[in-house]
This record gives sequence, C-alpha cells and structure tokens, in this order.
Amino acid sequence: MAHPGYGKRSAPDQQPRCADDFGLLPLRERSIAGFIDHLPEGAAMDVKGLAKQLPLYGQQAVASALKALSIAGYLRRVRCLVGGEGGQVRWVFRTFWSRTARDNEWWAALVGTQQERATAVEPVDDRSLAPAVPQQRTQERAEAPAPLAPQQAPVPPAPQHAPVPPVPGQRTLVPAPHSPEQPPHKPAPPASEGPSPAYAALAQLGRVDARLALSAADCAVLEPLAVEWFARGVDAEYLKHALAAGLPPQVDSPVGFVRCRLTGKLPPRVPAAPEPPASGAPVPRAMMECTECGAPGRPGALTDGLCRSCRRPGCEAAPAIEGLPAERDVRTYVAGLRDLLKMP
Repeated sequence: MAHPGYGKRSAPDQQPRCADDFGLLPLRERSIAGFIDHLPEGAAMDVKGLAKQLPLYGQQAVASALKALSIAGYLRRVRCLVGGEGGQVRWVFRTFWSRTARDNEWWAALVGTQQERATAVEPVDDRSLAPAVPQQRTQERAEAPAPLAPQQAPVPPAPQHAPVPPVPGQRTLVPAPHSPEQPPHKPAPPASEGPSPAYAALAQLGRVDARLALSAADCAVLEPLAVEWFARGVDAEYLKHALAAGLPPQVDSPVGFVRCRLTGKLPPRVPAAPEPPASGAPVPRAMMECTECGAPGRPGALTDGLCRSCRRPGCEAAPAIEGLPAERDVRTYVAGLRDLLKMP
C-alpha cells in the first residue's frame, strides 16, 4: 500500500468485472492489467512496487506494460495539490485506473473534475496535518448575545448634616471655591530623543581612528550628509569603514576630510528587485503527467498519457526494412567510421 492519499484510484462509470476483460491485450499486458484491477484503493502503483509483487516480470517489463496500458486507455497518472493551507504545499501522485478503456477526451474530463475537487483542500494524512480549530463554538460565542449589565441601584442622596459649630482654638479649613472653567491639563513635555544613527556613527569615528576625531559641532554639521548614506541602505559599520579606510599619514582638518569623503564616496541607490508579472491564470491544482517519464502537462498535450518525446517514433522499435539485414555488423560499421575520419 502507498502512503495515505497516494496510489491507485478507481475511475468512475466502469463496467462490471467479467472474464473477457483485457482480452484484446497481449499476454504480458493482460496479466499485469488483471493484477492491477484486483488491487485495492490506495495500492502502490510505482514500477518498483509492481515488479516486486510480480515475480514473472522485471521493472523494465512492468514499465513497458504500463506504457502500453496507458496507450490503450486503461490508466492515467495525475498529480494533485492538496493540503495547501497554513503555508503547506503538498503534491500527491495518483494513478487512475479504469477497467473500461477510455479515450483522451474522457480522461481530460476526469482531470478537469479532479481540478474542481482539488480546489477544496483535502488533507492527505490526518497525523501530519494540524487539527482544525473548532469553528462551531467560536460562532456560537460570536452569535450569543452579550450579557446585560446589572442594573445599578439608585444611590441615595447623602444626608445633609447640620453645620457643626466651630470649636474655640481650632483652625478651620475653608475649601477653595470651585471655578466652573478650569484650564486644560498640560501634557508633560516629551523626553528628549537620543542621537540619530548617523550622528552616533560620526561621533565614533574618533575611536576608530584618532585622526578623524570630530567635535559635537562637527557631527551636527555633517549629520545630514551621513543621513543620506543611511537612506541608501548602509549601516553604521559600513559608514565608519568607508570613512576610515586608507587614511593619509596626517589629517589637518578632520571635518573637511570627512565632508569630502561623505560627498565623494556616496553609495548608489540599490534598485528594487523587479516583481514578477502577476498572471491572471490560477495555479492548476491537478495536472496529468506522462506515464513513461512523469513530465507534467495539460491533458491535450499528453496524448495517450505520453508526452511528445516519449511517443515519438524513435522511442519505439523500428520495423525491419526489406532488403537490409536485421542486425548490423558493429565492428565493420565502426571500422568504416574510422576510415572516414582518417580522410582529409
């Protein structure tokens, strides 16, 4: 058996099994077709797996028989895209088998049906995919009405007490009159931000090389030029290395020297990577593949389930031509080629 989701898939609308099935095929193809027809769903359909279960035929014989069965219209190989949610892209390879021989149009319609089914993502193996989130409870929670806020009991008015007579010798605090219009609350001033990366890189030049020691005023003057470097995608290490590389033995004016290098060594703007043109055609989620080499393609391009290179006349045994020997003397032929190479 193949992995869950892979292997044999029976095509729909097949005739019931009878003794005359595959009667028009040669002995080898008839034997292998009968074995494949009795395999369960999801059985391995690769050449090595079938050759291991068929002791009378090797891998080359099984591959040739599968090609002949594809030409006869009994099987097609299809790859389907499933499990594409959550960033996962998984292609499964299936071999569709039909006990009844079908033409190319019927197989093309079947691949179109698989294309529609593959649009709704189906899991390949429940153990390999994450469990789905239960949405029913989430919807029930979303649709449930919000609980009503408890009704607050009316607060009784505070009892009015009689004025307390002042005690002799005790200081009485008189509340300040409440003004109806109070000035708005002023927000606290924002904290002063630290130096910019360009300013910090210029200030650290003196630590990289003492000949480029700059004062605070020099860093403030050169900061707009260094900011342009950062705007073009460089960092502080790149800036300090570019300004301190290859210094002369003596620098009379560090601010003038750094200004000259900031202007003369300004890096170019890196062009943005061109985005690939967006194609309006959707990505196919089911494609037919060649039975012989496995090359994917459209059903119309894979006639009899084979690509152009696998069904060209040169790939099959050439018939013997009358008047010519069936087998050529290789030694005589190679000797003639060597004589032709010796000629000027």
